[in-house]
Amino acid sequence: MTPDALVAECTATLEPLERAAQVAWWTANTDASPENQQARLTADLAFSDARADADAFAAIRGARTGADHEPLLARQLALLEQTYAPHQIAPDLRRQIVEREGEIDARYARHRGVIDGVEVDDNVIAEILRTSRDTAERAAAWDASKSVGPEVADELRELVRLRNAAARALGYRDYFAMSLATTEFDETRLFATLDEVDTITAAPFAAYKAELDAERATRFGVSADALRPFHYDDPFFQTAPQGDIDLDVYLEHADVDALTVRTFAGCGLDVQTIMGHSDLLPRAGKVQHAFCIDIDRTGDVRVLCNNTPGERWTETMLHEFGHAVYFDGVSRELPWLLRTMHMALTEGVAMRCGRLVQDPHWLRTIARVPAADVDALAPELRAARRAQLLVFARWVLVMTRFERGLYADPDADHDTRWWDLVERYQLVRRPDGRNAPDWAAKIHIAVAPVYYHNYLFGELIASQLEASFGNLVDAPDAGAALARRFFAPGSVERWDHHIETATGSPLTPAVLARELTS
Repeated sequence: MTPDALVAECTATLEPLERAAQVAWWTANTDASPENQQARLTADLAFSDARADADAFAAIRGARTGADHEPLLARQLALLEQTYAPHQIAPDLRRQIVEREGEIDARYARHRGVIDGVEVDDNVIAEILRTSRDTAERAAAWDASKSVGPEVADELRELVRLRNAAARALGYRDYFAMSLATTEFDETRLFATLDEVDTITAAPFAAYKAELDAERATRFGVSADALRPFHYDDPFFQTAPQGDIDLDVYLEHADVDALTVRTFAGCGLDVQTIMGHSDLLPRAGKVQHAFCIDIDRTGDVRVLCNNTPGERWTETMLHEFGHAVYFDGVSRELPWLLRTMHMALTEGVAMRCGRLVQDPHWLRTIARVPAADVDALAPELRAARRAQLLVFARWVLVMTRFERGLYADPDADHDTRWWDLVERYQLVRRPDGRNAPDWAAKIHIAVAPVYYHNYLFGELIASQLEASFGNLVDAPDAGAALARRFFAPGSVERWDHHIETATGSPLTPAVLARELTS
């Protein structure tokens, strides 16, 4: 079989199975019923079975060996090898992994925390941590946010063992190493970048955290040494507290959907069709986080959110629809296999769009906040952006290093390791006497494993996109350039090469240093 015919045959096999798996995954997340979970399992297994085809994998590797193909064909063969490689394991092991992933995901979707005997969703917990001055109430809400951890921790450790068994059967050290190798990341280079980010952010973060803790100590009437995780606004301290800026004053009655439509229309990107495909309001039995999914690489793009009015979900909508316009903007003239993009690239676009909620021009033009108010807020907005970059960068250091250790030894004392890392990188003290699998409350460890480094690279990419393409608010020329140079090429190039092609510069952590000093 010629390489062209091989690519065509693999595409014809994978395309309908991927679509069926994406539809089933969407349905199971919007309604986590046993029936929908079973349908998801069936679709996932069928898709995994196709990618486990040993003959196809051998043919793909053979076609790549010693051949000099034209660029688009060579790229498709490379992506096929990355797609098939993780599935070249025993069928029973593959089935166990898919089943366990589905079961755990469903547990997260159905779980609700309990405060004073009442089930609450994540929006209630977030509101308490954002607004309450009652330490006992905050502690109860924080505990509720972590209550899913003990329910899933043992199953999650077993899933980690299964993933490791699969990776080792394929010759990798563990699943962490395999995930990086099959997503075009070099582990040594990744951790060198993380070390550089640590160096860049350590001192400014410590200074910011000292100021924040002084404010928190005064607010709650305790010493700075007495502050604990529930004194911050996010259950994982992955976002910076709003400080003196309360954009909810301007956004609490706004139509989040309308703001999103206006934002993207202003840069020449129509999201009305995507909005119609999406599921945006909270309800029982639906996952409580947010995501965007490209169902078929031909235009069926959907966003899941749990919107309530205010800054938090406005930022989330802009972020998720940033993913959406990228998915929708990849040229459909490309071969199906290239009609996608690397995770770090789409996170970069999403983060660039999410940042707009604190952009003075966006606040004036899209949110229609009075110009005088925006001018008065401008210094605080710049400080808030800097704080968020610092807080999030330190959080990614925790997550990435935690996951590497989790896969290195699933049976280690990760309950303690988690807080060791939090105290080191986030400077947040563990609750007194805490002995619980709080790490397992982070859904990404189960359903998006070895992914968090993409968010950090996304922040770097977002800053580089802003420098290269300029402001996106009411800027159709900038939107058109972004769509043409960044979206349309899909996966024609490796992700790091694409950044350099589209922006004219390679990506380095220096872009973060510039952000923190601007």
